[in-house]
Amino acid sequence: MKHKPKQEGVSRRDFLKLSAIAGTGIALGAAGVGAIAGIVKPDQAKTASAEGERIPLYGEHQAGIVTPQQTYMYLASFQLTGSDRSSVIRLFKDWTKFCDLSTSGGTMKTGDNALLPPSDTGETLDLPAAKLTITFGFGPSFFREEGKDRFGIAAKAPRYLKDIPRMPRESLDVSLSGGDVCIQVCAEDQQVAFHAVRNLIRMSTGYATVKWLQEGFISATPGKTPRNLFGFKDGTANSEHDSSSGYDEVIWAGEGEPAWMKGGSYLAYRKIRMLLEVWDRTSLKDQEDTFGRYKESGAAYGKSGEFDAADATQMPATSHVHLAKMSKQRIHRRAYSYTNGIDPRTGNVDAGLLFLSYQKNPDQQFIPMLRMMQSSDKLNEYTSHVASGMFACPGGLREGQYIGQSILEG
Repeated sequence: MKHKPKQEGVSRRDFLKLSAIAGTGIALGAAGVGAIAGIVKPDQAKTASAEGERIPLYGEHQAGIVTPQQTYMYLASFQLTGSDRSSVIRLFKDWTKFCDLSTSGGTMKTGDNALLPPSDTGETLDLPAAKLTITFGFGPSFFREEGKDRFGIAAKAPRYLKDIPRMPRESLDVSLSGGDVCIQVCAEDQQVAFHAVRNLIRMSTGYATVKWLQEGFISATPGKTPRNLFGFKDGTANSEHDSSSGYDEVIWAGEGEPAWMKGGSYLAYRKIRMLLEVWDRTSLKDQEDTFGRYKESGAAYGKSGEFDAADATQMPATSHVHLAKMSKQRIHRRAYSYTNGIDPRTGNVDAGLLFLSYQKNPDQQFIPMLRMMQSSDKLNEYTSHVASGMFACPGGLREGQYIGQSILEG
């Protein structure tokens, strides 16, 4: 098969598509209108395997929710600094244009004027899309902050969006919690993921500031459930709703929500520090009793296979899985591990779990489960919850739309 020659610019169709997204304000960051001519399209001579590296930005649902977990993840929270809706729209249009290009495997040229900052930071010029996904969510303060309707959109707040209530045994750092906008960036290449979050931050200058940034990773043999830093499989229960009908029951927002939440979901975030030094001195039996599963196979107590239906009566009453089953609720787990060097106060490793879950009704599915876990879970002996957040993730975008458009203009 004869391949087409590489194109250095954009086709008329792509130009019109980007113009539709950005409207008349087609500038990306400080690059100006001229930057549109500096787009480097993905190399059309790539093999068919390169297509598998690209996950579309557009669709009924946002990518990065039920997408198979990529190896690397960045979670960034932003505080909007503008006081008018137009500044938010400008930022979201620029972000959308960048996300469209990046998830397609493209990038911006560095620029022709050496006296101006480059249009792109450049570290992915020779890299594929690496299954990059960029998922957006909005916190309670996006709609109303300290009783103030900041952008005239308070009436469009989703039904269940509120801060996660305070829980027993937690020690939250408010500087690492909440925020107006949360962006989850995932990819199979860490440099690709970091490039995306770095440029989203760069483009937010003058419109938003970063409140916090978390970096996560996870790894598993294809077809196998990944393990957390305690060595236990994390996400086994997702198999119970791994179907279109299951996603509708567990993840996608239902009736009673504003139109923009159709096909969306609620993202619950908890940063959980794991006390690895204590855990590593604990017997295998105590570790397995803590989870209610066998460490090697991942099978629930009394079962032989990881995906065999768990029987809560076979597990210790305070085990993690027993309590999860007793809640009779399902959530979609998408957790990542993190490491953050050594805690200078204790000399211990600062590491743990960035717990992320998606659900259609956090009041019913997540909050009661979390409250039960925080009160009774044996795992609390080995963990500490240090950050928290709840965000409403809109449904997917159509080509020509920008992120949040149905909230800000609908």
